Formats: sequence, C-alpha cells, structure tokens
Amino acid sequence: MDERTASQLPSAPHPPPTVEAVHGALGGVLDPELGLSVEELGMVRRVEIDGDGTVRVGIALTTAACPLRGQIGADARTRIESLPGVREVLIDYAEMTREQRADLMGRARKEAQRRAPATRVPATTRVLAVASGKGGVGKSSVTVNLAVALAARGFTVGVLDADIWGFSIPRLLGVASRLQARKVDGKGLIQPEQLPVGDAGGRLRVVSMGLLLDDEDSALMWRGLILSKALEQFLTDVEWGDLDYLMIDMPPGTGDIQMALARLLPQAELLVVTTPAANAQKVASRVADMARRSHLMVLGVVENMTAFVAPDGSRHEIFGHGGGRRLAALTGAPLLTQVPIEPAVSTTGDEGRPVVTAHPEAPAAAAFTELAQRIAEELLPPIEMAGCTARMADLLAGIGAPTTEA
Repeated sequence: MDERTASQLPSAPHPPPTVEAVHGALGGVLDPELGLSVEELGMVRRVEIDGDGTVRVGIALTTAACPLRGQIGADARTRIESLPGVREVLIDYAEMTREQRADLMGRARKEAQRRAPATRVPATTRVLAVASGKGGVGKSSVTVNLAVALAARGFTVGVLDADIWGFSIPRLLGVASRLQARKVDGKGLIQPEQLPVGDAGGRLRVVSMGLLLDDEDSALMWRGLILSKALEQFLTDVEWGDLDYLMIDMPPGTGDIQMALARLLPQAELLVVTTPAANAQKVASRVADMARRSHLMVLGVVENMTAFVAPDGSRHEIFGHGGGRRLAALTGAPLLTQVPIEPAVSTTGDEGRPVVTAHPEAPAAAAFTELAQRIAEELLPPIEMAGCTARMADLLAGIGAPTTEA
C-alpha cells in the first residue's frame, strides 16, 4: 500500500547528508493537529541515504487517506532538499496499525505535558519569519506590506515585532495605543492590537515592544538572554487566537532571537531579504546558513530596492544589481520577487499607511500583492483542517485498549 513520490534536484557538489542531519530536518515537520513533529510522534520509520545523495524516508500515517498527508509529505521533502548534498528525495507512505495509532496518541499526550508551556500560536498557523543579514534593507516594510496583502485576501494575520530593541512595526502600521491584558483561565494574557484590513474580512493582530513602552524613543539596553526571553513571552503570553499566518519581523543577523525562534517555532519558514548590493547579499547568506543549521526552512529570497524607474521609463539601479539572484543561487532557495525602489514605500510607511493599501497601483505594491498570492495559493497555503487525527482519537476513545491485528 506504499506510495512513492520523488523530487529531482540537480547534482550537488557536497557529500550526502548524514542520517542524523535528515532526522534533524524532519524535526521541523509538524503534524498540524497535534502540534508535534513527525520525529517526536514516531512517524518516521526509516531513513536511508545512498552515496549519490538519494534520500529515502518512510513515513507512517494514521490512515492512508489522511487529507494532511500531502502537507506532511511536502514539508518533509522541502526540508530534506534544503540539506547540502541531497540529489533526490523519495518518500514512502504506510498506514499505522491500530496499536501504532494508540501509541502515537500516547506519545502526543506525554510530549504535550513534557513541553509545557506550549506557545499560543496554533499548530495550524503558517509561520513566516522575515530575516536579513544587516539592517537598512527594508525588512520591516516587507513584513508589513506582505502581512497587509495577505490580510486583504481575507486571512487573519498575526504580526510579531521580534526586533525587540529596533521595533518599527507600530509606526509602519500607524498603531500608537498601549497593549492591554486580560485574565484567561486565571492567567493574564496580552491582547494584540486588532486592525481590520480590506473588505474580505481580513485582519491583523499586532504585538510589538513599541506598544508596551510609554515613549518610542526610549532605548532598551537588554542583553541577548533577555531578548530571547521577550520573544518567548510574545509567543506564550499573548492571546493570538486562531491565525492563518504569523509574520515575524526578525532583527538583523544570526543571534539569540534567531536561535530562540528555531527552538520555539520549529515549523517557521524564512523569507530572506536582501538588496541588489553584493555586500548585503553576502551578509544575508549567513542568515540562510543559520537557518539550515537550525533546521529551519528557507522559503525564498526577496530582493528589495531592486531599481528606480523614473517617470520617463528609464531604469536606474541605484544599489547595484544581481544580489537577489546571487543569494538564491548560493542558498538554493528561489528568488520570489524583486521589489522596485519607490518613494511611496517610505513616505506612506512613515505615515502608518502601507503602500499596498495607500497606493495599490504602485509597482512596489503590485510586487507585494503578487507575492502574497503566491504564498497563499502555491508556496505556503493555509492548512485545511481535515480532522483525521481528531477522528482517530475519537475512535480510540470508543474502542478502549488496542488489540493486536491479525
């Protein structure tokens, strides 16, 4: 009853990955309903690696017809493909026996207790961390405009400003109110700032250190451990509610917050922002390297400030050219979009009006809107909860202790 899917990749100059590296990559593939990785749940039954870089993985599913199977398989395949030295990925699916399903639910319960407190980000939420190697490349404006473009499609999008001491999300979204808290099951939880977007019922839920301070000019002189603890609190002490997407504006570089993100949200995927300049591209490549070392998936590269197109149609590459393509080639991640230089991005951002809503006809706004469409429809569509794990749990509860199948 096994089914095999294959993904062909160009020959890699690196030696094949180790079995441990493949298991590490699979540690970021979550069962969306249980919120635990396929590794923790014992769903990975074997990993075999040939000398030519072919990786074979056996994954046991709760049921052969599980509607989440395609999502789990796609996530597993893309994370393994991101490892250096992988030429081809083959995935075999099998169906668990009733006894194995009971064991899986037992593991899920134990792991959930062991790992408490879990984050308040639902396991079905698509997490996109927007990262860069250095400041000044427009990472925050990419985060905000992409979040608004997704919300305009009717999604509920969280925006987490993880650039704790360099926060800029409140100003870019025109939010100035202080965040409030309320008691939920006896615990005080921070309430995100809610912003409706468009006519399709979309909304943003925004959290930033800038919404907790009395003065945005106040300097936060915190060390790395405190910064990572602040990120943890934003994930565990905020009532995010149901989210389709969570956009995280990361600080530049590869420090404590980036490592904390990999630990707290292993399902997160990175958008790496660079400019066309060679220097920005070289620095950004370190972010991609950090992601792979932490078993985070790099969804793709965004080249910002690509060129300025004058009213007469002439094109001016103010910051050079080719940085995005060079970074994509170096990391093996696709170049998803090139956002042109546009004064409106800066001016409307300073006014708290993202360019995708203030000037939707602008070329930069069109680039963000098209990228949001690709993410929603192709690259990272929302997870449709089909309930196969929940139905399996109900079945087990009804039949009592498992019996050995003949």
